[in-house]
Formats: sequence, C-alpha cells, structure tokens
Amino acid sequence: MKEPGALVSAAYVNTIGAPAILQAMGSSESRIQTGITPRYGVASYKLTYYTVDESGAAQLASGLVSLPLKAAGAKSPLLSYQHATTFKDAFAPTNKVEAVEPPIVLSSLGYIVLSPDYVGFGASKGVEHPYLTSTPTARAVIDLLTAAQTWRSQNGVADNGQLFLAGYSEGGYATMAAQRAIELAGGALKTQLQATVPGAGPYDVQETLDDQLRRVRAANPVLGALLSPGWLRYAGDTVRNEVRRLLLRQMLPEDSDVAYQTLFLDRYMADDKTAIARDHSVHLGWVPSVPVHLFHGRGDQTVPFTASESALRTLLAAGARQVTLTECSDPTANHTACVPEYFRFAVGRMGLLARDL
Repeated sequence: MKEPGALVSAAYVNTIGAPAILQAMGSSESRIQTGITPRYGVASYKLTYYTVDESGAAQLASGLVSLPLKAAGAKSPLLSYQHATTFKDAFAPTNKVEAVEPPIVLSSLGYIVLSPDYVGFGASKGVEHPYLTSTPTARAVIDLLTAAQTWRSQNGVADNGQLFLAGYSEGGYATMAAQRAIELAGGALKTQLQATVPGAGPYDVQETLDDQLRRVRAANPVLGALLSPGWLRYAGDTVRNEVRRLLLRQMLPEDSDVAYQTLFLDRYMADDKTAIARDHSVHLGWVPSVPVHLFHGRGDQTVPFTASESALRTLLAAGARQVTLTECSDPTANHTACVPEYFRFAVGRMGLLARDL
C-alpha cells in the first residue's frame, strides 16, 4: 500500500561510538562544537516510506533513524530533526551518516532522532524538491514519524511518549510546518508533542522574499528603480525574468544536483499573496499548544530576522502564550555563524522537559 507513512524498507547503516562522536565535534566541520557531551554510542538505520508530493500523489521518500545505545528496554524521547537547506544529495541525512552530523550528535545525548531527507533527496532524488511548500514539507516529517513507529514496534525500540521538533534554516521552516500540521490534526502526535525549537527559518515566505527583493534592488540600482514588492506583475518580461534569475541565485546555487521546485517564487513574481499565505508561509492559521522557542540572528543575510519577528507577532496575536524569540548573541553574525549557538540553545531548551536521557 502507498498510504502516507507506510514503511517500505529498513536497512542498518552503521554504529558510531561516543568517543568518536566527541572527537568529531572538535573538527572545523562540526556544527555542534561546545557545551554538549555525548553520552551514548549511536546505531543508525535508513528507512524508506511513502509520503506525498506537492500535488498530493504518493511519493517514496527516505529518512534516518538514529538510536542511542542504552541498556535493553530503556526508553528515550523522540526528536525529529529537520536538516537545513542543502543543494547536494550527498549531504542528505541518509547519505551522510557520520559522527560529525547533527542527528548522530543529538542521538548521543539520549534521543531517538528521526531525520527526513525530504522529497527530492535520498530515495526520491530526481523528483523536484517542494521547496518552501508547506504541506509536502510537513508530510515528509510526519510520515517518517509514522513509518518509524512501525519499524520501532517491529524491533522493540521503545520511546517514553515525548516528542520534540527542531531544525535550522529550511529545517526551521520544516519544523514549524510539521508542528502546525500536528496541532491542527490533533491525535496521538499532538498529545506527545512537548516543545519545538525552530531556528532561522523563512516562516513568513512573503516577508522573506520581500527582503530578498530589497537586496536585489540595492545591488542593482537600474533594476531597483523599476521594482518594489507588490508591483512585480506590472514589470515587462525582460525585467521580470532578470529579477527572477537574481532572486533564484540568492537562494539556490547553480551547481545544485537536486531539482528545486520554484512554485513559491513564481507566485511571488505574480504578486499572488493569497497563494503564498495559503500554501507556503507556515506561521498563519494556527495556535501552538506547546512552547515554541524561536532562534534567529539579526545579522542574518540569508533568511531575514524579520521572518522570525513576523512569526512571533502572528502567533502571539492568534492567542499563543508560549512563543519566544531568542537572538543570536552576535548581532553581526551571518546565517551559518549562528548555527553552533542554535544547537546549544536547542539542546538546552529541550533538556528542560526531556526525560529518560
């Protein structure tokens, strides 16, 4: 059956000891470098499962399950970790199962960590990645949770009933998309959900692209004189095509080996704010029932800090009482420079609630 969340296959990948994880955290490649000490070795497995694409059709996908090596029968909280934007399939979670990677480090702290590759990566490479489209993004996360539950039941891997969500950049966006879908659906996952830690995500896609357009205008004075948010549909084809190219290059490099869908950008170029709000932004139309710990840096030139400010204002106005926004301590730090601090922040916030670590 190709039902969303149906488990197709599972394969053992590797086991990495705690000393190797600690050593890897000291390398320049590590995004989790200080303030965190591995406690367990980690065994990882690649799951393939069914989810849906942007049209709602069944789509094979893959994700990583990383297990802390505890005593037999010991329980652990679940952590769904959504990876940041990457343009190479080799960096998807199931393709880069190494001691330095966040899923491994986070699992070594005592969490069962689930890491979706997303559609377009791993088992679904070659399919367009539905970039910044909320429903298939959320489904890739939620359907892996379902498939992993099946696999864990078959293999006697127990959780303690707690679920956390975390991720940075596109992973922050995917985290909020998944939380919104879980909260609106209700059911078992909502009951298990304890808190989320979205970092530096483009939750408000309209604001994110408006900010990118402002940057294009500043860097291209001739074009800038012709453009402003909300007026793109009136520009001539030559100008529109050049603006689209410049916006795309700010977000997606030319050497990507993953096909990125640009529906969000096409709608922005058409000034279709209704469709962007409905299908792309993830901060609208819901009220979180558990803490949402937003994290972002003011110096971020990739995803504007204003996207997090917009999410905070919108969720609080909707009635949320447990949403906060913490700033990266260096207000001049760029998007990637705040990543190590984000992970220390996320581990600290989740650790306040997590049991059985």
